[in-house]
Amino acid sequence: MSGQAGGHVRPRVAVSSCLMGEPVRFNGGHSRDRFLSGELDPYVDWVRICPEMEIGLGTPRETLRLERSPEGPRLVTRKTGVDLTGEMTSLAAGRARTLDVDGYVFKSRSPSCGIHGIPVYAGDMAVDRRGRGVFAGRILDAHPLLPVEDEGRLNDALLRETFVERIFAHARLRALMESDWHARDLVAFHSRHKMQMLAHDPALYREAGRVVARAGLRAREELGADYVHVFGGAFARKAGIGRHVNVLQHCMGMVSESLDRTQRADLAEVIASYQAGQVALSVPVTLLRHHARGESAEYLRDQTYFSPYPEELRLRNHVPV
Repeated sequence: MSGQAGGHVRPRVAVSSCLMGEPVRFNGGHSRDRFLSGELDPYVDWVRICPEMEIGLGTPRETLRLERSPEGPRLVTRKTGVDLTGEMTSLAAGRARTLDVDGYVFKSRSPSCGIHGIPVYAGDMAVDRRGRGVFAGRILDAHPLLPVEDEGRLNDALLRETFVERIFAHARLRALMESDWHARDLVAFHSRHKMQMLAHDPALYREAGRVVARAGLRAREELGADYVHVFGGAFARKAGIGRHVNVLQHCMGMVSESLDRTQRADLAEVIASYQAGQVALSVPVTLLRHHARGESAEYLRDQTYFSPYPEELRLRNHVPV
């Protein structure tokens, strides 16, 4: 089981090695990403993978590209035309079988590791720019609910927040499943994630509730597998502004009796400002957490919605657009 930092379970995240500064690129260099190797690094356990190195290409090496074929895109060396599809596919299949991580960050624009927008060639012409890397594609097919991104998309504040939220949620569930858990533990886990799941997918939150309602009546392995599937599906949906507002208003209702008229008005105004795109999500969340201090607000205070990942990452500070 992963350790904890600041009360959070440490996610185990696979990453293209070059993004962590390892000199494994085709030219002998790296593509160190400052967010991954800097800000996020203290809070996760990395599993570094370079498929090109693992199939023995070494560095520096000839560049690769995808070429069109009747059987689908082939991975070939750009100048000499050596077909490496079999070796890469075999490696990916082996990795997919043993992969036990909470997320994966792939190198963008790579014919091996890119997850979208990779050009596929016929001769000297790119005939399709919607390809996926051969290695990454096999991993995604085997693990469709695994949180995945590439370092380019992580430059977007919302996508970055969404990915980090998902890997920490995945890590908490993995830690539970790896423990000697009982039905009551799953019930408590689901209860703590209520607001967070409602912000992503209310329908799947209710479906997960139906799974939990049968805790103690089904074999633990079957129960856990069903919950993992529904939980992962819920977090695969982005938490939109409208659903955040619904959650914020629901939380406000839970503490309203302990607030005076002015406090309620201030809180409602801040939520409306977030909905209008004038303030970041961190503003109403911080104010709600401040008000959730009394004994009657213990349930709300324990919700993962208020602390989905280490606060030092400051990922909720962007204003929605």
